[in-house]
Amino acid sequence: MKQSKYISKKPDAKGFVAYTDEENAVWHDLFVRQMKLLENRACKEYLKGIEDLGITADKIPQIPDINSRLRALSGWEVAPVPALIDFQAFFELMSEKKFPAATFIRTREELDYLQEPDIFHEIFGHCPLITLPVYADFMYEYAKLGLKANHKDRVMLARLYWFTVEFGLIQTTEGLRIYGGGILSSLGESKYCLDSDKPVRKMLDPVDAFRTPYRIDIFQPLYFIINDFSELFGLSKLDLMAKIEQARTLGMHPPLFEPKQKDDGRFL
Repeated sequence: MKQSKYISKKPDAKGFVAYTDEENAVWHDLFVRQMKLLENRACKEYLKGIEDLGITADKIPQIPDINSRLRALSGWEVAPVPALIDFQAFFELMSEKKFPAATFIRTREELDYLQEPDIFHEIFGHCPLITLPVYADFMYEYAKLGLKANHKDRVMLARLYWFTVEFGLIQTTEGLRIYGGGILSSLGESKYCLDSDKPVRKMLDPVDAFRTPYRIDIFQPLYFIINDFSELFGLSKLDLMAKIEQARTLGMHPPLFEPKQKDDGRFL
C-alpha cells in the first residue's frame, strides 16, 4: 500500500482533535472558495447536507459533532483513520456504517490538489451526502459486497466506487450537477467536469464502469451520469459479481489517458 507523507492527528479521549490556527485557516479558505463555486454546480441534496451537518467555514469540524447529526439523519458515523487504509479496513468500517476519514488537513502548498484523502475531502466532499438515507444505503450494501469479494474483484468494485461516489454526476431538472466527493472537494475539477468539452459524459452502466480504467492524478477523461439516487441504490441490488464477470469477458476499454511516467522514466 502506498505511504502518505501526512500523518493523521490523534483525537483526545472524547474524540476531539487540537488543530492549529493555520490548519483552521486552510479549512476556511478551502470551504469559502468551494461553496462559492458549488452553488450552481453541486446537487441540491449535497448542499442541504452541508447545512444539516452544520459544516461552516469557521474551523475544521470535529468528528463527534458531525457524528451527533449524522447518526440522527442516516444512522452512520465517521471513524478517524490513518491517512491511507487498505481495502479490508475500508470495507469493514463501511459495513458497520462508519465512514473512514483521516484527521489531517493538507498544507497550504497543496491547497489546490492533493492525492491523499484529507479531512476536507472526506468531511466536505463526502459526508453531506451520507445524510441522505438512499445514498448511505448504497454505501452500506456496497461495503457488504466488498467484504465477501476477493482482491481481484475488489479492484473491479473500486472502479464502480470511483465513477459514482468519487466522480459521479447526476442529471437534475436544473441541469447536470455534481455528487461525487472527489469533484466536490476539488477546485479545478468542479469547473472542468461541467464546463470543459474534453471529457466524455455518458449514462452509467455498471458493466461499462467495470471495463473502464482510471487514473487518480488527472482530471477525469470520462464521467458517468445517474438520473437520481434511487438508481444508485439500485446498483447494490444487482448481481454485481456477475456484472464483473461480464466485464471481464467483454474485455477492458482502452484508457482515455496517457500512461503515467515513473520517476525512473518507465511508464505505469
